[in-house]
Order: sequence, then C-alpha cells, then structure tokens
Amino acid sequence: MDTPADADPAADGAPAVVETHSALIILYGDEAHKVRKRIDLGFLDNTTVGARAEQSRREVELNSRLAPDVYGGVLEVRGPDGDVIDHVVRMRRLPSRRSLEALVRSRAAGTSRADDPDLVAGVKEVGRQLDHLHAASPRSEEVAAMGAPDAVAGLWRESIGQLRRLSVGEDAPEIVDDVEWLAGEYLRGRERLLRARVGAGRVVDGHGDLLAADIYLEDDGPRVIDCLEFDDRLRFGDAVLDAGFLAMDLDRLGARDLAEAFLEAYRDFSGDDAPSSLVHHYIGYRALVRSKVTAIRADQSGSAGAQARDALKLADRAVDALLRARVRLVLVGGVSGSGKSTLAAPLAVALKAELLRSDDLRSDVPADQGGGRYSEEAIAAVYTRMLDMAGDMLAMGRSVVLDATWLDPRRRAEAETVAADAHAELVEVACTAPRGELVRRIEQRRRAGSDPSEATVAVLGRQLAGLAPWPDAIEVDTTELDPRSADAVRVWAERNLGPLPWA
Repeated sequence: MDTPADADPAADGAPAVVETHSALIILYGDEAHKVRKRIDLGFLDNTTVGARAEQSRREVELNSRLAPDVYGGVLEVRGPDGDVIDHVVRMRRLPSRRSLEALVRSRAAGTSRADDPDLVAGVKEVGRQLDHLHAASPRSEEVAAMGAPDAVAGLWRESIGQLRRLSVGEDAPEIVDDVEWLAGEYLRGRERLLRARVGAGRVVDGHGDLLAADIYLEDDGPRVIDCLEFDDRLRFGDAVLDAGFLAMDLDRLGARDLAEAFLEAYRDFSGDDAPSSLVHHYIGYRALVRSKVTAIRADQSGSAGAQARDALKLADRAVDALLRARVRLVLVGGVSGSGKSTLAAPLAVALKAELLRSDDLRSDVPADQGGGRYSEEAIAAVYTRMLDMAGDMLAMGRSVVLDATWLDPRRRAEAETVAADAHAELVEVACTAPRGELVRRIEQRRRAGSDPSEATVAVLGRQLAGLAPWPDAIEVDTTELDPRSADAVRVWAERNLGPLPWA
C-alpha cells in the first residue's frame, strides 16, 4: 500500500493518511480504508463511480489470492439522497514496521530490532508463495498472448511513450533513448526464447506490482497485497516479469543479496531456469514502469524535487539492467598455451554464459590421414559446429564464451555474422604471453596429460609463423592478469565489458 518509507513504527495504530498516485489510504486503529482518486492517467481511468466500484471489487478478489485475511470487502459510500457516490476497500491494517521495505531500510540504517523477522527466510517464503500463485494461474490464449514477442515489445513501447510525455522524459530524453534502443535490440534477437516461454506455460496471471512496500513479514508468514487490478493485460505476463519487479525493488533499496535470495528461491520452487539475460531484461522493464509512476506523482504534485530525481534514478536503473541483459558472443582466443582456456572458464561464470571449447568438440571430429585433427578440414568442422551451437544458445537468451584459437580472420568473420544474426554483442579477447612462457605451459600440460588440448610445441610454431593481426580484440597478457583468479577476472570483465549480470 506504499506506506511511507520513513513511517514511524511506533505510530502503528495512530491515524494517518497515505497517498499513492491513484489512491488515498486512511489508517485508523487496526483498519485501513482505501479510496480511489477520481483521475484519468491514460492507462487508468477512475473518473466514474462505476469504474471505481469495479476496480475496488477486483482489488479484493485478486488480492485474496495471496492475502485473504487482509481484505474485508468493499464498502459503499452513499450521499444525502441515498445514492451510491463512491466505494471504499476495507482492509486489516498491517504493521508498518513489518513491511519488507521498512525492514530493509532498518537493516541498512543499523536500527533492526531483536524481534524483527529473518529477511532471507522471509523473501524465500515470498518466492514460494509467488510460485504457488503462478502454478494456480489459469492458462488461456488471452494470458499466453501477453508473453508473445509482439506483446512484450508493445509493453515497452507503451511505457516509453508515456514516460516521454512526462516532464522527466522531456528533461532527460537521452536516457529514454538508451532504454528504447537496448530493449529493442534484445527483443529483436529473442523471438525464439519468448515463444518457447509461452509454449512451456511460463506466461501467467501474476501479481503485477510486487513491491517491497506491499509485502509484510508477519510472525505467521508474509502477506503480499496491492496487486495490479485495473488492467488484466498488465498483470498477465512472463513469470519472470512478475518476479523481476521485487528483484528490481530490493536492488533499488540496496538489498541485492535479498533480491538474489528471492530469485534463487523462486527458481528452485518453480523449476524455471530462465536465462539471466531475460531476468535482467524484465528487471529493466519494471524499473521503467516504476520510473513512469514516480514521474506521474512528480507531475501531479507540480514538483521538480525529490520525486522527479527518483524518477530519473529509476530510469537510469532501467538502463543499467538492460546493459546487464545484453546477450554476448565472446571469442577468447590466442595461440596454444596463451591461457585462453584458463581465462575462458571464469569469464563464462562472470557473464553467466555457456562455455564451449574447441578442444572438447575436436575429440568428436575424426582425424584425416593428412593433418589429423588439426587439418584445415577438421578445424573448419569444429568451428562450424561450435558456431551452430552458439547461435542456438544466443537465440534462447544465453550468452556464450567460445574458447578456441580464433587465429584465422575468416573464422572471426563467421562469428561476427552469428552474433549479428542473433542481435548479440560480439566481444573478442586475444590472450598473449611471452614465447618462452607459451612453450613452458604446453610442455607442462603435455606432461600432466589432464587437458583435452592436443597442441604441441610444433603446433605452436606453425601458429606463430602464420599469426594474422586481430585489430578488434581486447588484448590480455595472461602473465599480468591471473586468469586462475575468478575475482581478478570479474574485475577485469567489469572494467572492459561494462555492467555484468547478477540475477
């Protein structure tokens, strides 16, 4: 119910009024009464008694799915002549200090109390309840349609258009432009992913507005209230779109650990192994929606102050999430012994990407009588197979790290085509080391016999003799960056590739 973030926990029970962009909530004693504003926001029109009555009834009906003991029904307000002039939702008042937002802020401020609930356990239970809501969601063509590529693109267009017409969008059009381009580029390459999500039944009738301020961690479990009731179309969508709202909000509050715990719990309960890119894409959409709602409040109050600044921060968060959602095709190459395989593995972890190694695929390619598995024909077969597999993964929203030499410019051109077809970002990394170190590593690897690479010092000599320039690559000297350190690789990746996925 959007309880003020600075609400005094000691004031629970005292009379108060909370204002949102579309309603007023009157708090008195142990009850709360919600009165809708008589406004038309474009996406929400409550200017008539009938519209407010319908939205009030829908609010009670839909929120009873997750909080049946909170919603007490709809009251009629009658005028002097006995006619119904308005409707009020009657609710049980929830303790403001037990809202998830208030608890997170208390933790950050160091003012948590001994009897405060366990936040990690609380958000995990919310993940379980959300999974149950989604599992019980009726499946229909109408619901499924909202997860289709055109519908998802339409949601972005609608919110971007609305934000552009608000003062925040007018003041910072470049941020909105970034959101529009990044979201569009992701969707242009992910039609197969979105259609697969629809086919797998991952499009649901969810909550639609899952904010930390509307989750209360009571002693007997969470109460999740205030779902989106005014437009079914905005409540229908991918399950990850629903979960992404709370993940975004917790991250906004500085509680990324809780966002990760919530998403992990939801994944475990639901079995939904959505790619990280899709999670971040929908986190970005939710940040944009929240930016729009905050901008509306700023315009309603005629203020260019805190709310306008918050709207801009949320729009920036949308950009940040969309940067983390980028699907990447990463070529990690270099001559034998350059450390490319040692770097590729932790880099794939940092990017939450799939890892394909040419050495692993080469073992499935039969050797010919001429050049063995390193003949031109055998090498071409390995690269073709590797790029075919990568193309399928990119289409499904999964970044891919390809560990191979990438010494031939023709192979790199083929990879560039695969990335372009999938609207994925191509990243090229060339590993290097002094020749003496290269030889030492190859000989050490051969003695150990634990690596699938069949490269020899003779193979290295041929590679070095025919080495072609790689002007588009980020060069990494693996004697300076320790590729065995996951932390060092992640820091390097953040510095060179920008925001990395965390969800």
